[in-house]
Amino acid sequence: MDLGIAGRTALVCAASKGLGRGCAEALAAEGVNLVIVARTRDTLDATAEQIRAATGVSVTAIACDITTAEGRALALAACPQPDILVTNAGGPPPGDFRDFSRDDWIRALDSNMLTPIELIRATVDGMIARQFGRIVNITSSAVKAPIDVLALSNGARSGLTGFVAGLSRKVASHNVTINNLLPGLFDTDRIATTLAASAKVQNTTVDEMRVRRAKEIPAGRLGTRDEFGAACAFLCSVHAGYITGQNWLLDGGSYPGTF
Repeated sequence: MDLGIAGRTALVCAASKGLGRGCAEALAAEGVNLVIVARTRDTLDATAEQIRAATGVSVTAIACDITTAEGRALALAACPQPDILVTNAGGPPPGDFRDFSRDDWIRALDSNMLTPIELIRATVDGMIARQFGRIVNITSSAVKAPIDVLALSNGARSGLTGFVAGLSRKVASHNVTINNLLPGLFDTDRIATTLAASAKVQNTTVDEMRVRRAKEIPAGRLGTRDEFGAACAFLCSVHAGYITGQNWLLDGGSYPGTF
C-alpha cells in the first residue's frame, strides 16, 4: 500500500533507537524526509546515516534533550514546519508514590505531558494552514491499564491523553489528526534493562526472564520496533485521515478488557 506521504517532512523525537527509531525507519521507507532528535550524538548520527543509506531520504540529526526548552528550540529550528510530528520521551522511574517529591512529579510532567503539548503548540497551526498534519504521541499501555509502580508515568501520560482527546476534535476538520500509540512490551534496550534487573532480583538469567514475560503475552512474544513503526506510519498516512483522538494499544493482546 502506498501511504501517500512521500516527500513530506517528519520530526521524530527520541529516534536514535527503540520505538522512536522504528517510527523513523518506517516513515523513511515511505519517502518521508526526517529530522530526528535524541540526546546521544554518536548513536543518533549512526542511526541517521543508516536510514539515509537504506532509503535515500534526507535525514537531519539534532542532538538535544527534547524535554527542555533549549532542546525544543534546536529541534524546531531544524524543522519549524513538519507535516508529521512523532513525540516520544523516556518514561520516568518506577517506585512508590509516597517516595516521590514534587520535583519528581514536575520532571515527569515536563517529559511526558508538557513536552508533547509544547511541540504540538509549535507545529499544529502550520499543519492547519497547509490542510495536512499527522501527530502521533508514543505513550504507554499504562494509560489503558495503569501499573501500580509507574505512578509518575500513569499520571503524566494520562494528562497528555486527556489533552489530546480535546484538541484532536478541534483540528480534525483541517485534515490534521492527533493520535496516541500505547506500547506494551517491545524488544528494545529499555525492556532489556528491565529484564536484567528483574533477573537479578529473581536469581535467574535474562533469557529465562524474557521467556517468562513472553508467556504472559497472548501473542507469545515481545513486539518488534518494525511493527510498531508500521503502525505509526499508517496513522501518518493519507489513508488515516478519519482516525483521530484514538489510543491504539499495541500489546500482543495483554490487556484483558473488551473496551
